[in-house]
Amino acid sequence: MPHRPAGPGPQHVTVFAFEGVRLMDLSAPLEVFTTAAQGSGSYTVQVCTPDGQAIRTSAGLRIEADLPADRVERTDLLVVPGPAHVSTLAQHPALTDHVARLAARSRRVASVCTGAFLLAAAGLLCGRRATTHWEHASDLARRYPDTAVTPDAIYIQDGPVFTSAGVTAGIDLCLALVEGDHGAREARRVARDLVVFLQRPGGQSQFSAASRTPVTRHPALRPVLDRIAADPAADHSPHTLAKQAGLSPRHLTRLFKDQAGTTPAAYVETIRLEAARILLERGETVTAAARQSGLGSDETLRRAFARHLGTTPSAYLARFRTARTGADFGVGTEKLRV
Repeated sequence: MPHRPAGPGPQHVTVFAFEGVRLMDLSAPLEVFTTAAQGSGSYTVQVCTPDGQAIRTSAGLRIEADLPADRVERTDLLVVPGPAHVSTLAQHPALTDHVARLAARSRRVASVCTGAFLLAAAGLLCGRRATTHWEHASDLARRYPDTAVTPDAIYIQDGPVFTSAGVTAGIDLCLALVEGDHGAREARRVARDLVVFLQRPGGQSQFSAASRTPVTRHPALRPVLDRIAADPAADHSPHTLAKQAGLSPRHLTRLFKDQAGTTPAAYVETIRLEAARILLERGETVTAAARQSGLGSDETLRRAFARHLGTTPSAYLARFRTARTGADFGVGTEKLRV
């Protein structure tokens, strides 16, 4: 698909709706872009359906269409929300053809949640990195081995194709697109209007570190995990943790691997990294976040960010303090493969 540079007029956003689509996957992009259109963000937003008729969402609410899919002549952004049940897609194979044809008329394509399955079926994710809701990531990777699925990311950009996890991640992605198109100030305005937090960087995990840890009621390990989460900056060396648990360091390490799937040191670093991230979002400097989280130095924090988030603390901090140029989310010259 040839690259079409954005003109001076409004950018056209087309959201593709179909029977069984998840309501919030559909409504979240509509809210973000229509809210942006009310400010300095220049957008026109339309909903298309396969035949131009109203559809019923997974929540039972009927949504009217602005036009049928085959009447969409050109759009700057195609948004494909997902169904509540992936099995819905197998029951309606024509949806894939609609997405492929719509994508051929669009400069950018974005999916929310299981909408990634439609992009993959249409050939849009071949050779690309992508994500989806954590519950369906392994299924996406199995069905489409030519797609590099990142199961825990909030959203991912690979060229002109964007994929995101469930509901709130779709909001994060759409806010990031608004920021790339119209700057951070406009994205912040939209976020404030919708009473949501300014979008999280795409590489951030879909879950907090504590919620990703398997539940354990082991009488020795549970208090250790709670103690680390309650005070990340405290002394949590393996020797100290073992002493507090009344175990040998070797026994504690075996218990961590068995119950939490990691080592004591790795778990402590993950909790401290999350604490540092929250401190940065609250306005602390990189140095203060490193010290208060227990990571200690700027360099230690930088290495942890690189390992776990694929970015730097200063770049992360910039997302919450300064306007970005929008280069990361600008439209490249790469062609969409359909």
